[in-house]
Amino acid sequence: MTIQEKADRAAEYKRTGKMNCCQAVTSVLADTVSLSEEDLHKLSAGFAAGMGCMEATCGALVGANMILGMRTDGNGTVKLSRELLSKFREKCGAVTCKDLKGVSTGQVLCECENCCRNAVLALGEVLDEQTQNLADS
Repeated sequence: MTIQEKADRAAEYKRTGKMNCCQAVTSVLADTVSLSEEDLHKLSAGFAAGMGCMEATCGALVGANMILGMRTDGNGTVKLSRELLSKFREKCGAVTCKDLKGVSTGQVLCECENCCRNAVLALGEVLDEQTQNLADS
């Protein structure tokens, strides 16, 4: 499955209400790490509506960063995490759930399903895997 297909699947998981944003992202990328989808689902359960109920980092971005840490074995993850955050911000307009949903401004910058899609795509860009199967690396 290409990174675009995984991104679209994450958006669909969120759109249908099957999962929160963090779970949608980690679920579609579960085959790329050593944790089971079930364990990732549990780990990412607390990141619905952004950590702190819209006050902090978008759950989709948190999920992508969790996968990044697993994919890098924690080596160089901080630098790559900064790059992931930047790419996500470029795609979505912000990184906190509160700002993405326009809590203070009334202007939604990015809907949740698109945050999920963009988090997966941003991770693919950071790992330079836009067109190849993410599991093949």
